Amino acid sequence: MHNLIAIAVLQGGGRPALLPQFIMIASFIAIFYFLLIRPQRKLQQQHRDLVANLKKGDEIMTEGGIIGQVVHLTEDRLTIKTAENTRIVIARPKVARVFTPESTETPKA
Repeated sequence: MHNLIAIAVLQGGGRPALLPQFIMIASFIAIFYFLLIRPQRKLQQQHRDLVANLKKGDEIMTEGGIIGQVVHLTEDRLTIKTAENTRIVIARPKVARVFTPESTETPKA
């Protein structure tokens, strides 16, 4: 095994070939991007759009599972009315789903 490495190094003039290593590193970066980073960014953008398009009267579900109807909106908070006419103030990014009249629900993604 050591003899094969020594022969390969000597035949290359003592310098290891950098192109195969570069190709391998670039392929790992591409795999990570397309399997992990890109889908996560897409989900984050969909959630940002969902939160930005909220309006009065929308029925929502929070990440904690509380379901209610939006009665007041501010830039960073929502006031929702639950079934017992209890009003709860929540942070806008904590909205997980918006239930729409056309379809049963619009998932976060």
